[in-house]
Amino acid sequence: MTHSSNSIPNTGAYAPNGKPVRVAFIQSSWHEDIVDQGRTSFLAEIARLGSPVEAVTCFKVPGAFEIPLHAQKLAKSGQFDAIVACGFVVNGGIYRHEFVTEAVISGLMRVQLDTEVPVFSVVLTPLNFHEHQEHVKFFTQHFLTKGAEAAQACVQTVHSLRNVEKLISA
Repeated sequence: MTHSSNSIPNTGAYAPNGKPVRVAFIQSSWHEDIVDQGRTSFLAEIARLGSPVEAVTCFKVPGAFEIPLHAQKLAKSGQFDAIVACGFVVNGGIYRHEFVTEAVISGLMRVQLDTEVPVFSVVLTPLNFHEHQEHVKFFTQHFLTKGAEAAQACVQTVHSLRNVEKLISA
């Protein structure tokens, strides 16, 4: 039996060819001051894992609803090893919260399965968000946590998928 480790490999955020893991980071603009924390944390963690932040290309879109199409086009381009989506879907807009949440999350999963490029979600969808200090502080911190977790998952998954490719092509 072969032992497989889920820990992040010692190679850091680099491919076997010595090139860094290339990531497209797509961020919505709604509640940008809060959502920015996910990107900031993601970039800091990618750097901590040993990859240059220049290997991450950031894209801004108006809202979370626009993220899946951008993710699909970027995944199909062949330029990226992974896609990260970052947004904040809250009640109170024109669309129903549940409709937008379902469309975004299902769209991201479909992109991942259709293109075989891993897609990571830092799209938070709280049922009740109010723009008072307590909620802003809570979700700002939550985006910081989720951004770092997405960076770790991104590097680990890209390496794991490369191992799978080696295994099935042998």
